[in-house]
Amino acid sequence: MTYHNQDVTVIIPSLDPDDRLLRVVENIRKRGFSDIVLVNDGSATKNLHYFEEAADRFGCAVLHHPKNLGKGRALKTAFQWYLENRRSSIGCVTIDGDDQHHPEDIEACVQRMREDGGKSIVLGCRDFSAENVPPKSRFGNKCTSFVFRTFCGLKVSDTQTGLRVFPNAVIPTMCQVDGERFEYETNMLLVCKNKKIPLLEQKIRTIYIDDNSTTHFRPIRDSLRVYGIIIRFFCSSILSFLIDNALFNLLFTPFKHFIGADPAVWLATLIARVVSSLFNYTMNRKAVFKSDAPIRATVFRYYILCAVQMAVSAGLVWLLSTLLGNGGFLVGLLKILVDTLLYFVSFRIQQDWVFRKD
Repeated sequence: MTYHNQDVTVIIPSLDPDDRLLRVVENIRKRGFSDIVLVNDGSATKNLHYFEEAADRFGCAVLHHPKNLGKGRALKTAFQWYLENRRSSIGCVTIDGDDQHHPEDIEACVQRMREDGGKSIVLGCRDFSAENVPPKSRFGNKCTSFVFRTFCGLKVSDTQTGLRVFPNAVIPTMCQVDGERFEYETNMLLVCKNKKIPLLEQKIRTIYIDDNSTTHFRPIRDSLRVYGIIIRFFCSSILSFLIDNALFNLLFTPFKHFIGADPAVWLATLIARVVSSLFNYTMNRKAVFKSDAPIRATVFRYYILCAVQMAVSAGLVWLLSTLLGNGGFLVGLLKILVDTLLYFVSFRIQQDWVFRKD
């Protein structure tokens, strides 16, 4: 069987490679992929000879980072180089250099892009229920898929797959995605959702070598990066809550002295809520969703959401307490449950509507 894959560029980011990198390059060349770009992301001197050998034996182009900048930056470096140097190619495929992507699966993903007509990004998705998947990898990937499906409406079974095929039309957008390390691959999917770039899943083999012991993924630090948008939203909400309560308590006593207790409660509540909501809006716009939508539109949507959310919260608590009982403890518990549910709903609405650029 003859393979014609010379019009697709293979991109392999690599940090401190070993013999497997050369084996990967050799195997994909056998499937007809002759245009291969390696990104040395700050590898140690003792590992540089693998890049040199790949260039000499297989004609690979090699891009170098003088220090480790992260997988996200390595991919963006390669994408930018691709746009400047490969105008005759129809797209590129990113793979890992540790031999965890089978050449037939790589070709199947590329073929899926051809059949699609270059409109979608193709994701090579693994089956994490397979027996050979290390427990921490199974849990981590399923947890990540669940979290992003619940919070962001991102229905992808393998959010961290390194096997992805990009048609030419989407590559300029990929160069603009935030993130320098492993979070880049998740941010990429969120951008696709927001910009309505279709994602296609292609089932691939699930290959783990030595229980994935060679991965450069740092469980705590990189997980914080991957879940960045959700963590930032949580922190913004907590800080807003603290500001609201601190300001209320700061203002209530002097207001009570001048205008009485009942009016002081309303006035302190109003001022504290206005200040905390403006803080929350600013944080969500700039730090959480990083929206460049017009301020006038986003402020209007934000306060509509606040009003509706407050009314729904009060209505649901009243309804449930009427049905289940209106004891003080029960009402307090219902308030916590209802507001927790609305918290998740609010995240989705802010992401998809409030801070969406028209």
